[in-house]
Amino acid sequence: MLFRSFFDDKLAQYTYLVGCQRTGEAIVIDPARNIDDVVKAAKKEGLTISAATETHIHADFVSGSRQLAEQYGVKLYLSDEGDDNWKYQYTEGLDVEFVEDGNIFSIGYVDFEVMHTPGHTPESISFLLTDRGGGASNPMGIFTGDFVFVGDVGRPDLLEKAAGAEGTADSGARDMFKSVQRFKELPDYLMVWPAHGAGSACGKSLGAVPSSTVGYEKQFNWAMKIEDEQAFVDELLKDQPEAPVYFAEMKKVNKVGPTVLKEDTRVPDFTAEDVKRAMENDKTLVIDTRPATIAEKTLIPGSINIPYNKSFTNWTGWLANYDEDLVIIGELYDKEDIIQSLHSIHFDRIIGFAQTEAVAEWETHDAYETLSVKEFVEEAKKDSTYVLDVRNDVEWGEGHLDEANHHFLGELRQIDVPKDQTLLVYCQGGARSAIASSVLKSLGYEDVKHMAGGYGAYKREMKN
Repeated sequence: MLFRSFFDDKLAQYTYLVGCQRTGEAIVIDPARNIDDVVKAAKKEGLTISAATETHIHADFVSGSRQLAEQYGVKLYLSDEGDDNWKYQYTEGLDVEFVEDGNIFSIGYVDFEVMHTPGHTPESISFLLTDRGGGASNPMGIFTGDFVFVGDVGRPDLLEKAAGAEGTADSGARDMFKSVQRFKELPDYLMVWPAHGAGSACGKSLGAVPSSTVGYEKQFNWAMKIEDEQAFVDELLKDQPEAPVYFAEMKKVNKVGPTVLKEDTRVPDFTAEDVKRAMENDKTLVIDTRPATIAEKTLIPGSINIPYNKSFTNWTGWLANYDEDLVIIGELYDKEDIIQSLHSIHFDRIIGFAQTEAVAEWETHDAYETLSVKEFVEEAKKDSTYVLDVRNDVEWGEGHLDEANHHFLGELRQIDVPKDQTLLVYCQGGARSAIASSVLKSLGYEDVKHMAGGYGAYKREMKN
């Protein structure tokens, strides 16, 4: 048997490739939308991808299952658990086998036993892997999807918070409790291969280690230690992070079927004049992907700055709208990666890419000002200022400046605060407040300043 994992650090998401070397067949588990690297890896090992499967209808990224089925003709094994609201709707004309708890399907001499593990979502399933080709008669490990992570379990509140399915958080948490009890009956030696690692919004305390064992999780995963159902529900629902707004779109897209990307799709290169013409349409959003230290001095009026790093996909999902055309400003060497990151959460309306050199002559001015902690604190005392804390609910609850008003970064494009005051913005470390400052400038707020080093620096410098 061949086993490979592929990690998208911007989504903290794992895709797995499992192959039977006896027959030359392979399956992809929880495929990302861009599956080129997985296909290349399979070919390098002399394998042909014949199947794909996924543990549930994902809410945080576009699944590549349909892309694999349409582009390569692979067979799909999809969950038939859950009620009618959680059934796949794009399968007509495709080779699909719907699976339920207890079903077994095989890729060559590698068997996958389906285990229904609801909680994160009603249709969630896990897969117990047995390598018969290697002489095994018992499972080696389990692909848990968003059910069990290293050190955590999947959050059950996303359907309610992001998709508006009222009342599902509590029922999902109770389903998760039952699924965890069943997980605890599995042999300790089984490997655990989750769909996400640290940085994913699908849980609140995911570990950064890529895999674990059932036995280890029984000992050290908080969710395995609580025996009382109500206590488990209360703890699971407590302090979950904000649910990104784009999750609702992802859930819908993966249910009805994401657009199949064409190989000849190209995003045209834009000149400065092209960008200006595009911005005449109020349904165009220009995203500047340069580092904040550069963008704060040369930000194009009306654009927002989301630096291209590990947080880019998340904050774009929060701040961009699916009915907007996107124009990207960035370095040419990042172009394909940026486009792929946007495609990964179904932002397909990318109408142009402008290299930084193309807009270098644009008339710009200092977008916002960066203040030291002491300067920020002095400014915050003035009646002419309005202080914004753009961190999440948990961070805010753990402490904040007395003068601050809580306005989470992901919701800033819907903000309404005084335009006749100086806006002072801070986060935990300075990165989110820089993004927030660019958003506020794009909304027409003229006098915007943010704190270098954020609340972390404030505590170090002012509390000592």
